[in-house]
Amino acid sequence: MELDELRRRLDVFCAAHYVGPSEVTEVVVMPGHAGFAYGFRVAQAASIESWFIRLPPPGVNWVGTADVLRQVAVLNALDGTEVPHCSVKWSGDDPQWFGSPYFIVPWLQGDVMRIGPDDWGHQLSASQHLEFGRQAMTALAGLHRVDIAKVPYLGEPVPFAEDVTRWDRFVEKAAEPHRLADVPKVRQRLLDTMPADAPVGIFHGDFQTANLFASEDAQLLALIDFELTGVGATLNDVGWICTFSDRDAWDGESPRTMFLDPDTLIELYQAAYGQAVADLNWYRALAAYKFAIISGLNLSLHRRGKRVDETWEITALSMQPLIDRAQQLLG
Repeated sequence: MELDELRRRLDVFCAAHYVGPSEVTEVVVMPGHAGFAYGFRVAQAASIESWFIRLPPPGVNWVGTADVLRQVAVLNALDGTEVPHCSVKWSGDDPQWFGSPYFIVPWLQGDVMRIGPDDWGHQLSASQHLEFGRQAMTALAGLHRVDIAKVPYLGEPVPFAEDVTRWDRFVEKAAEPHRLADVPKVRQRLLDTMPADAPVGIFHGDFQTANLFASEDAQLLALIDFELTGVGATLNDVGWICTFSDRDAWDGESPRTMFLDPDTLIELYQAAYGQAVADLNWYRALAAYKFAIISGLNLSLHRRGKRVDETWEITALSMQPLIDRAQQLLG
């Protein structure tokens, strides 16, 4: 949506939802959301309030990751818990306001935890990283303990085998298919060794440092970007962040900056969860398997001009190391 059109719609929305005169004073595109998340400020008398609005991507069906009300369901379920999150101020599916479903939460001041060589998080001390990691894994454990009865909108739990097989259709679309030569072997091994009695609850779906919003003094303010959320095997979230911190899973010629090491992350999660959790190597292997395929798919989209992003040329160098690491973790 063009900013002028959104500002006009926000003027109408705020006139209906604020008591007394109000004025939208600023509307900006937020980074990282392909042009469908915006920040805006509203002036009223002597106060200014700052908000973040999320809309579905343009031109898509409002299902799956484009169903923004799935995020609303989880954020509402987190109200009253100690999990840092953004409480929803307004949401709905009435198209009169923005032509689509929407939700609006406070516009936080800070940044996601960025750990690249030139990023602010890279300058933090080891003790600050550890403390932030403790806050993050405690928040994750809190999310996983929320009663799924609070989120009927998310539907039934994802069948466990589907966590493995849902990636099949993307393999044939991947660029550099030789880097994924061992995918069939890993896929079968994952299916043959699926954990029994896996904990089931609300999962984030993309739990990594880029979705951990921090204050300027490196305190966790909120878990963000729940667009991949659902009900299913919660330990997938632990496996995911561990894979992004596992040096053995990535191309050694293009080293990544890592957060805390997997053992530390697991220890922090178990301490917060209140008990040891089993089979974490399986979830780590699944995460490595998934991201290898995702990298191949996104490299293909980039090269075909469908979703141009040069970073996938580098990330894709880790496709085979990720698959190799999955095999190691599966024994």
